[in-house]
Amino acid sequence: MSTFKSLHILNYRIWFIGALISNIGTWMQRTAQDWLVFDHLTNHDAGAMGITMALQLGPQLFLAPVAGLVADRFHRKRLLVLTQSGMALLSAALGLLVLSGAAQLWHVYGFALLLGVISALDAPVRQTFVSELVRDDYLPNAVALNSASFNVARMIGPAVAGVLTVAVGPGWVFLINTLTFVALLLSLWRIPADSLRQLPKAAPGKGRIREGLRYVRFRPDIVVVLVAVFVVGTLGLNFVLFIAAMVGTEFGLDASAFGLMNSIMAIGSVAGALLSAGRKKPRLRIIFGAAGAFGVASGLAALAPSYFWFGVALVPVGLFAITMMTSANGYVQTTTDPVMRGRVMALYMAIFMGGTPIGAPLVGWVANVAGPRWAMSVAAASGLIAALIGLVWIVRARQLRIRFDRRARGLRHFRVVSAGADSTNAGSTNADSTNAEPSNADGAARD
Repeated sequence: MSTFKSLHILNYRIWFIGALISNIGTWMQRTAQDWLVFDHLTNHDAGAMGITMALQLGPQLFLAPVAGLVADRFHRKRLLVLTQSGMALLSAALGLLVLSGAAQLWHVYGFALLLGVISALDAPVRQTFVSELVRDDYLPNAVALNSASFNVARMIGPAVAGVLTVAVGPGWVFLINTLTFVALLLSLWRIPADSLRQLPKAAPGKGRIREGLRYVRFRPDIVVVLVAVFVVGTLGLNFVLFIAAMVGTEFGLDASAFGLMNSIMAIGSVAGALLSAGRKKPRLRIIFGAAGAFGVASGLAALAPSYFWFGVALVPVGLFAITMMTSANGYVQTTTDPVMRGRVMALYMAIFMGGTPIGAPLVGWVANVAGPRWAMSVAAASGLIAALIGLVWIVRARQLRIRFDRRARGLRHFRVVSAGADSTNAGSTNADSTNAEPSNADGAARD
């Protein structure tokens, strides 16, 4: 039951239910919007889909410093009401435009950009609002359950959207998503403001954004996590583009098959999120190990000979991707000072989502020129590169060395030890020494 312990807290339970319903609607809209661009408004143009993704996620790069400061300075519940209401209005307007038959590609680009601006303001507020619902020792579990909710929605939403897009068209899917925002707004209304944890707020005045950046600069453990997240987030997590290109171009199937593949991958994503929720705290070795496993799984998906085996390969792709991202999110949140959390998480979200304006068009171009399988290979390379970056940093930070012991047997001849350890500890250190995490800027070990 420790996997679900945060659900014993009433406020978190109310939030979780509302967020789950809203996330289902969000995934329905994403699937319908991507298929609208890929199939209805273009002739299977993966590049156009990449541009749509870039416009929707690009504002994260430019607005992250301001959004993070807003999250640290102002009342987060009120901010969420504003951002969620704004996204509901945009969803309704796009749905009505599509139903009228007047929608063109540039309209979708415009709505994607507006949604991206509001989402950029919403993301750090939404991420850090969880810390007002649960105690700090419950925070890693709550973050992981949020990820599970997001991926349960990914399992349900695309499958429903795929069927509805074929049956009634994407316009109605957008309007249904508008209704799901109401669920989250009702959840926020049901949570009394005086029952939330009172966390320290950033003081008014100049230099607060620079203060957040300076804090991260002196946390090398967070920096290396952000670098790995950027590499995988930019080149590896363009799942909608990969799946659309493989399903539509490589296998010649329709929107329902596209939605089903998204849902199948979400099975692995949910498993990864729940496994993360069951861990007491996130660790660096889990982040970088999952990145490497994601690279291998993506490579297998690129080689899948049929639609069936592609679906099978997507399960571990989803599992290791979400294990990495949930662990990275939890690590950054739980090791950051509460007064800095909004600004640091805004930077995290900017790096995680904001790399898409670079990666999505690039991967879309690769899919158009070389084929979908080569685009999947780009994802595989990103996971392996991120794992290598993490491994090199841990080895250097811990001053790890491999020693040969003649007295041992088999693989025990080789021992991994820290060069900084004293002679008595060095002889007894075994390969599990790589499980130790580097210390943060304050000198507290994070393992």
